[in-house]
Amino acid sequence: MDWQELTDLTRGQPFVVERVRLAGSGVAVEGRFEPPQLAQLSVDDQIFVAAFVRSHGSIKEMERTFGVSYPTIKSRLNRIAEHLDFVDTDPAPIGTDVVDRLQRGEISVQEALAELERSR
Repeated sequence: MDWQELTDLTRGQPFVVERVRLAGSGVAVEGRFEPPQLAQLSVDDQIFVAAFVRSHGSIKEMERTFGVSYPTIKSRLNRIAEHLDFVDTDPAPIGTDVVDRLQRGEISVQEALAELERSR
């Protein structure tokens, strides 16, 4: 059984692995093991992450591959990152990002100043 079959079988519900057999030696280990975080993602998200890695992190390449816009790729990456403990999902904003969001009216002047202060 591969990860995709297991993910389909569990329908996105959390699961634990209780037995692992090493293919080369036949040694089996029993216990309660959480699957790797990437294996806990949906099959579609696993495919998306694999495509992102294969594209060397190029969002432009991801836009071409999936036929969607930059904000769609960024949104999906952010959603996936929320499920991965080892990924910083709330990095300090970069000055130009804050200014861009301010110009688009997404944040107020006070919010922009606060974000810039936190990023120092």
